[in-house]
Amino acid sequence: MARPALRVDAVLVQAVIAGALSFAHLHDLAAAAGQDGWKAWAYPVSVDLLLVAAWRRLRTGGPSRLAWCWFVIALVASLGANVATAGLLDLDDVPDWLRILVAAWPALAFMGGTLLAHSPVDQPSAPSAPSAVPASSAPAAPGPALQVEPVPDSSSEPDPAPGPTAAPMPVPAAAVSTDETPPAVAVPTALVDHARKVADEHLARTGARIDAETLRLRLGLPPQLADAIAARLTGPA
Repeated sequence: MARPALRVDAVLVQAVIAGALSFAHLHDLAAAAGQDGWKAWAYPVSVDLLLVAAWRRLRTGGPSRLAWCWFVIALVASLGANVATAGLLDLDDVPDWLRILVAAWPALAFMGGTLLAHSPVDQPSAPSAPSAVPASSAPAAPGPALQVEPVPDSSSEPDPAPGPTAAPMPVPAAAVSTDETPPAVAVPTALVDHARKVADEHLARTGARIDAETLRLRLGLPPQLADAIAARLTGPA
């Protein structure tokens, strides 16, 4: 059985070399700033872990100001240590401001790691499910094709008789005589034309003129309005 060939990833090797060099530079700078023993080795671990945590938050949680802020802080700390140990800084005589920064780094890194670990990640809101039947497309309930309220003729209303007293009194509706001719019904011309088409179609299909009841059922109209339209159809057009 053939043994699998050992494959070496060049990118991984490059990453290990770069990480080791950056790790050593951070250790040397921390040691020069007065952090000796295990504390000098803990500084590069803290910087690299904060850099990785911020990058992981950017990859999994999407772009955010918090993740970008701590990623830039860790990157500046790492690059600053690499540049400072390249001969531009005398490690035997480190300035006081650098000692202050190195001493304050543990608290800064702890706060950054805590915020990255416990801050909520903004998740995109799920779209609301559309309704099964839109309100505009729902079928309307069956009803009459057109409802026309009768308009009474004001000229046929009798004048109220004066009361026995000097002051005029309103005459109640029940006191008006019911022997008068019922008010005429105002029928729209468009409705009459539509009814005439229905009547012609009925005549052509059955050979008989349409009556008021059939017309009322076909058009879905009140009896009074259907009688008025039937009278118009039998009269002159």
